[in-house]
Amino acid sequence: MNKLIIYLKNFDWVLFSAVLLLLCFGLVEIYSIALGRGTADLLNFKKQILFVILGIAFLFVFAFLDFNYLKISSKYLYIFALIFLAAVLLVGKTVNGAKAWFNVLGFGLQPVEFVKIILIILLAYFFSSRAIKIRSARQLIISGLLLLPLVFLTFIQPDFGSAMVLFFIWLVMLAIAGFSKKYFIILLVIILATGAGLWFFSFKDYQKERIMTFINPSANSLNQGYNATQAMIAVGSGGIIGRGVGFGSQSQLKFLPEAQTDFIFAVICEELGFLGVALIFLFFGIIFYRCLIITRKINNDFGIFLILGGVGLIFLEMFINISMNIGILPIVGITLPFLSYGGSSIISSLIMIGIIENIIIKSKINY
Repeated sequence: MNKLIIYLKNFDWVLFSAVLLLLCFGLVEIYSIALGRGTADLLNFKKQILFVILGIAFLFVFAFLDFNYLKISSKYLYIFALIFLAAVLLVGKTVNGAKAWFNVLGFGLQPVEFVKIILIILLAYFFSSRAIKIRSARQLIISGLLLLPLVFLTFIQPDFGSAMVLFFIWLVMLAIAGFSKKYFIILLVIILATGAGLWFFSFKDYQKERIMTFINPSANSLNQGYNATQAMIAVGSGGIIGRGVGFGSQSQLKFLPEAQTDFIFAVICEELGFLGVALIFLFFGIIFYRCLIITRKINNDFGIFLILGGVGLIFLEMFINISMNIGILPIVGITLPFLSYGGSSIISSLIMIGIIENIIIKSKINY
């Protein structure tokens, strides 16, 4: 009991409150979308409440478990991630053309959302245990070889968006580790060459169409460019205070597909306006600030890599999702952390926050 009290006293309640407020914003908008779609039973809204409750429970579990156990278990977690991704290709269910989900008691479980966290844990262990020789090309290549199977198994689902996130997690961890700029230039050349190869030999027609739509969404606004065009209309129509919850024409009149997942940011813009979006950015800013400020007090390389990797993941997904909504990036099916509908996304994001909370607690106790 004394240990529990100490943990609760050192728990970062400001960080948790910012996350909780984002979850509330998401629930409000999912409720609004459910009403507009005429679903009287509000099934998705009720499911999201369940996901949030489960996610918060996992957050506290991971907040009170010693994060160093993750370091010990990182190799086994990596093997589990490989099996997890391979299994979904064999026995998973297909949704929107991607075989990326398990059906568990009627709920969809998307393995790659949890694999993202496992990759951060693995790379944090790999780089923190090689602090002296960390900048060598050999370490970069080994870490890249660890990444490659995860990206490949995700890409062939096909889930290009999540595969891209896994790759960028690796880049973020390389940057945190302090690798020379020349390595990033070489990687850029490899990326461009790989991109050209994928375009001509691997990408399917719909993937090519998404990229062409991104370049010029108005050229095909009634077909492949429809989603992007409607999202930008929703973003631009909210004004300062928005149209009000439940009164967004794009979401309520079903002009905006996937409103509760990929395009929930557009719904927030339309219904809550600039002020609502400003609050969303404020809460994300608090999360990033609270996570980054604590790194100065942590005397543990593994913990620092975990926090910065977790912050990098949340920022990447936030940036990609919002960029999709405003036409800066192509639509790749990345959800907005803490706000979009989806059990796997919500629970995995809250687990990451729980791990960060544990590191913060440990640093305060030992500081």
